[in-house]
Amino acid sequence: MANDQDKRMQEDSSENFEKELADAVSKMTSDESQRKDTTDADKPKKNPRKDREKNAKSARPAGRTMKQLQLDDFDFSSDKPAQKEAREEKIKSEEEKTKSEKEETRQPEAEERNINAEQELSGEQEQKDPTPNPAYHEPGEEAKFDFSSITSDLPLESPTKKRKGLKIAGILAGMLIVAAGGAYAGVSYYYTDKFFQGTVINGMDCSGQTAAEVEKRISEKVENYKLTVRSRNQEPEIITGNEINYQYISTGDILALVQKQKPYEWITGYFHQTSYTADENVSFDRSLLEAKLNSLSCAKEENQVPPQDAYISYESSEFEIVPETQGSNLLTAKAYQLAEKAIAASTEEIDFEKEGAYETASVTQNDPKLLQALQAYNQYSRASITYVIGDQREVLDGTIIKDWLSTAPDGTLVKDNEAFRKCIADYVASLGQKYDTVGKPRTFTATNGRTVSVYGYNYGWSIDEAAEVEKLTEEINNGEVVEREPIYAMTANSHDDSDVGNTYIEVDMGIQYMYYYIDGALVFESPFISGKPDGEHNTPEGIYLLYNMESPSVLRGEMQSDGTLEYETQVSYWMAFNGGIGFHDATWQYWGFGGDLYKTLGSHGCINLPLDAAAQLYSIIRYGDPIVCFY
Repeated sequence: MANDQDKRMQEDSSENFEKELADAVSKMTSDESQRKDTTDADKPKKNPRKDREKNAKSARPAGRTMKQLQLDDFDFSSDKPAQKEAREEKIKSEEEKTKSEKEETRQPEAEERNINAEQELSGEQEQKDPTPNPAYHEPGEEAKFDFSSITSDLPLESPTKKRKGLKIAGILAGMLIVAAGGAYAGVSYYYTDKFFQGTVINGMDCSGQTAAEVEKRISEKVENYKLTVRSRNQEPEIITGNEINYQYISTGDILALVQKQKPYEWITGYFHQTSYTADENVSFDRSLLEAKLNSLSCAKEENQVPPQDAYISYESSEFEIVPETQGSNLLTAKAYQLAEKAIAASTEEIDFEKEGAYETASVTQNDPKLLQALQAYNQYSRASITYVIGDQREVLDGTIIKDWLSTAPDGTLVKDNEAFRKCIADYVASLGQKYDTVGKPRTFTATNGRTVSVYGYNYGWSIDEAAEVEKLTEEINNGEVVEREPIYAMTANSHDDSDVGNTYIEVDMGIQYMYYYIDGALVFESPFISGKPDGEHNTPEGIYLLYNMESPSVLRGEMQSDGTLEYETQVSYWMAFNGGIGFHDATWQYWGFGGDLYKTLGSHGCINLPLDAAAQLYSIIRYGDPIVCFY
């Protein structure tokens, strides 16, 4: 578009130049004609006779001198033979001399022209008038000379006329040069206060305009000024010049540009375009601008929404980046500066979003540190450990692990092995609190239907937390996917309410009777005598495991202060389950077993059995089968 406009401007400039030059030449020619008419009027009137003679001279035949014409056109028939011969010899001599001069001056064309002219002249005379030349006379007649016949047939061009023609041509050429110079000077004077053709100022074509005319156009443009404001999530809004008292102030820059031109260089404007950028100095009320800006929708409080940083979120079994939100919180101070700058430069449109006038999120989805953190997060998120605890499942995956990772304010991952290991240990401890049963009361249903609460400090489930932390850390770092039980320090037969399952020995000290169930089937039962309930020899409640068997065996009491044992008794069958407490035969219990005998004949804490019952139990009891003791 710009090239087409330049081309049109150059064409228009060329047409204007041609027109101006033609007008100048026309004016010069007209002036010259007037001067010539005046000169001709002052000259004396011409003599007709002289004019005819002059015309006759110009009509002389080419190649014949005046002397030759005079000799040839007179009749010398009455002369004597000697005179006639002398005359002819003289004529011949002059002709040879003329021919020699022509050859020396190397003018073959002029010689040929004279010869042709003589031939044509003689031929025309023979054709036109076969009678003798009237210029000659018969003998005895008076000699007469007809100059009209001579002048009418002479074609020769006078050398004086040639010089005069060249002089006239020189005068005309000089007049043209003077006229052209005058026209050029006139056009130069025209452009002393006007811009050359092809002058563009601030995008306006100012060809042939004065500085005042250009400034008037700028002022008119300023009067209609308006600024279109575009903003985020809002319709475009307008700030008019009248609303901020917008006015144009001349600084003289336009006048300086026209004065900078050299008028005699005006012709250059027809061949190329010259562009200027001049400051359109304007003034406006900044307080009115600030008030107007604050009234725009984009600056209102209800339209201000702060941005939100991009962050990492765990979605669908893996981490991903949630992009930032831009919001619409306008930075009013920056917006004012942008608007002020645009108005000062007479800019007609401004886009606050493109100019960065909004608060931006500090962390974007393409932030290198955030992308690096995402990769590290996904390394941990690939790990998935499913703990199987009875009929319960505990799953450890990225949803939990992500909270153990330390991050900087910008969302990047911070390598903190100690903090990460502590998070793992805390997780394992939480599993122990939830599923460990050692030392916790359990509900047990006795054979007779009673429901009792039994503590077990030596039996139950207990996770080996130290070993589990090591194992779990390794699995997370390797991104493993596993399903397993925790590493236990102590196990039980079952994860039911009592931990004993359907294989256990029930010792009901309330009725002094015991039962042995294997896989739910009763395989043994017998009355017994437990420890004497005197506060010192009571048989403790709880759930225990058999840890030692011996047959026969010697039971020994505690060492007394005098160095003797409290007791030392031999038995046939010994089955220990709680320190020094166990099952054994007691042949000294002559009064029998069961009932309330334990209250008076009770043991030091062991479970006394009949000899045959002790023998049977010894043959079927197994390590690991829980022993439930309760009252």
